Amino acid sequence: MKKEIQAVIDDVDNHKDQLLTLLSQLVAFPTPAPPGRNTDNAQSFVVNYLKQLGFDIDQWDLYPHDSIVVGTKTNANSERYQSLILNGHMDVASIQPDEKWHSDPFKMLVKAGRAYGRGVADMKGALAAMLMAFQLLHDAQVALPGELKFESVIGEESGEAGTRAAIERGHHADFAIVGDISDFHIQGQGGVITGWITIKSDQTFHDATRRQMMNAGGHLRVASAIEKMMKVISGLNDLERDWAVNKSYPGVAPGSDTINPAVIEGGRNAAFIADECRLWVTVHFYPNEDYHAVIKEVETHINNVAMADPWLKDHLPIYKWGGKSMVEERGEVFPALDLDSSSRPVKLLDTAHYQVTGQKPIVDVSPSVTDGGWFGNANIPAAIYGPGTIDEAHSVDESIQVDDLIEYTKVLMQFMFEWLNTKRGESD
Repeated sequence: MKKEIQAVIDDVDNHKDQLLTLLSQLVAFPTPAPPGRNTDNAQSFVVNYLKQLGFDIDQWDLYPHDSIVVGTKTNANSERYQSLILNGHMDVASIQPDEKWHSDPFKMLVKAGRAYGRGVADMKGALAAMLMAFQLLHDAQVALPGELKFESVIGEESGEAGTRAAIERGHHADFAIVGDISDFHIQGQGGVITGWITIKSDQTFHDATRRQMMNAGGHLRVASAIEKMMKVISGLNDLERDWAVNKSYPGVAPGSDTINPAVIEGGRNAAFIADECRLWVTVHFYPNEDYHAVIKEVETHINNVAMADPWLKDHLPIYKWGGKSMVEERGEVFPALDLDSSSRPVKLLDTAHYQVTGQKPIVDVSPSVTDGGWFGNANIPAAIYGPGTIDEAHSVDESIQVDDLIEYTKVLMQFMFEWLNTKRGESD
């Protein structure tokens, strides 16, 4: 059986043109998010592809014209073997009208060993490699007794948690690989959550009253919500510095747990004392932290800051955290993924990478966030492992090495063969 899988893996080189054709077909579907609501045709293509390979299809709308596709392949003995999810997102980064692409971003170009087009790296290249791996294993009738799931989700680029929705719908496995950009590193990730902090007065006043609220003897107990938000921002800065000194995680640069005051909105117009101010913050946290605990830590600190202020203590900040869409709700959350590098599937993935490339993979932490955190949040063991480099993500003239797509396909096939032929309860 080992010789059989090796022969199929070696045959990937002979299917390079087929792999590139598949990728060009995926790139040709314009699926930028935002705006989103544009993946129907792309997902229909995936459904038809999977059906021909014997996958059962679960498809549902997360939003109108943005569906999630989960293909499942099982056999009579699947419950006795380890199961696997291969996960990727069909949406790609948005393109601005003034971006100077050298070719049509939705017509893939291959030049000097690189494929160019929106999404080739982030992350339709990985999706194409997954589909190609399924095709070649199916055609060679390679036995994969464990349950295999392929997830083509939407919304990753806009914080619309398609992967979360798939998990909540009951799609679980013993291990998951998220094929997002990692340059072949095997990775966990820190997390991100956005939130709105609002300072709001229960009264409104004309700006002509400012003398009375600011000077001795004015006897007007009023405050500008904008000015009071400055205290909140200062408090966030203090907490950020405290985290930088007192928190750390192996392999992550110190001080990566940042609190960014990203957007501020407030006031009615120049004739009013600002009675409301809203601050949009982005909070980064480490792989071993839960976002609920991080939220509590931020709120406790800022409430303590507010309680020390004569006006804020009676007008405590209002918090609204996360959300299921940056488009719909102006909020998002990406939970952290604390990679277990000693686990059996991660070791098998490490070995598969070495067998194909001849090099040991780097095991570390992603500098970005992906849908991988939703698996960690659901206690599903997972790793981020994909082709492409982070500097290609969202870039003009986005590209990826064709040879990397070939190698990625091979590694996936090797890993699927080993993992899905591993019986549950089998020792290392």
